[in-house]
Amino acid sequence: MSFPSTAAQLVTLAAEGGEHGGNHESLNPYVTGGAALLILLLLLWITTRFNRDR
Repeated sequence: MSFPSTAAQLVTLAAEGGEHGGNHESLNPYVTGGAALLILLLLLWITTRFNRDR
């Protein structure tokens, strides 16, 4: 497989993927971000509970 044919295949693949947007329809970015924030805050709370010696 040569470099020009590989580049042509990648260009074709990138052109086909542009119409989909890359996100799944069931993924809401606000719900995903909120859940990530909640998990990080929970981990922070757990960390501070175990670090009472300071």
